[in-house]
Amino acid sequence: MIFTLIRTIVWSTLFVGVVLWIVPAQILVAAGIRGPSSFGAWQVAGLVVGLAGLALALACVVTFTFVGRGTPAPFDPPQRLVVRGPYRLIRNPMYFGAFFFIVGFALFYRSPGSALYALVFIAIMHTFVVLYEEPTLRRTFGRDFDEYCQRTGRWWPKSAHEAGT
Repeated sequence: MIFTLIRTIVWSTLFVGVVLWIVPAQILVAAGIRGPSSFGAWQVAGLVVGLAGLALALACVVTFTFVGRGTPAPFDPPQRLVVRGPYRLIRNPMYFGAFFFIVGFALFYRSPGSALYALVFIAIMHTFVVLYEEPTLRRTFGRDFDEYCQRTGRWWPKSAHEAGT
């Protein structure tokens, strides 16, 4: 378990560092944005949205490590199908949380470039989920994954009627 935790920390730090900090920071630099000129409603909204997204993504990382016995990295995935924690509501809460972190960043800095990056990020994640992640999970976990898909939405929670409960 300790080795899994170390691998998770390394992968998550690299992912968060590059995708959620370095790229958005470079967008600000390219746009000549150094920081907000004042602290107001945009910054409060950005902090609320961004911190909520970060908390959700971190909860997913912890769930992957301790419930799934693996990491968020596609090349070192969980050994068990993770359907607890944030995953009981939607199938991709980690990407959803990362998306909201980037949206919060865009709001905080009032950066159209960062908002565009958030949209590009979620489009890439959607493509990755549909073309790679879901087929891989279906092959790995079979019927358990199919049942999970029936009751849990990809990006948005299903109603009780849609989930068949």
